[in-house]
Amino acid sequence: MKRTFLLTILAAIPAVLMPLAAVGQVAPVRGPRSADQGDSSYKWEAFAGFGYTSLNQVNLSRSGLMGVNASITRDWGKYFGITADGAYYKYAIVSGNPGRPVVDAVLLGPVVHAQLLGKVSGFAHGLLGGEHSGGESQTPNISFAGGFGGGLEYKLSPRLSLRASGDDIASSFSFINNSPALGYSPHKHWNSRAAFGVVFRF
Repeated sequence: MKRTFLLTILAAIPAVLMPLAAVGQVAPVRGPRSADQGDSSYKWEAFAGFGYTSLNQVNLSRSGLMGVNASITRDWGKYFGITADGAYYKYAIVSGNPGRPVVDAVLLGPVVHAQLLGKVSGFAHGLLGGEHSGGESQTPNISFAGGFGGGLEYKLSPRLSLRASGDDIASSFSFINNSPALGYSPHKHWNSRAAFGVVFRF
């Protein structure tokens, strides 16, 4: 009788302890993700802002042009993306340019980006595409273009940042009133660009 009673008690002990062990294995309830942790869910970013370009392809030019610069980027992972960049420049910084030059460009290329310090991040890109110069009688007025550059961003919120960037874009245009007998003789020119504006992630 004592032996049976002892075995009953020994069998009851695991039966009591097993539910406690099972409760201990339940995963803790996770709190809401912080704003910074949610950034990785945004795969796209759109930029729009003020743009500037120098005007080295126009001889006798005394001023660069102001306008707008915009881009759309698709991110893959934490550091890499593909960006499409468009720009339109029309307004001279100072007077003195021949004609009424207008420059517009469409460029595409890879971008790498990384967090630098706190709310500040940086990026670098390489771009290829085309550029058009109008309003100053260049022939031809469309050229293959490409270059490289980068910039900095300051995060205002998980979706919104301020961006300042710069790059050098090469193109090949002939001089104004160049002789057709010389085949218009295009020459390579490097134009520095700058932009400042807002980035929105989605």
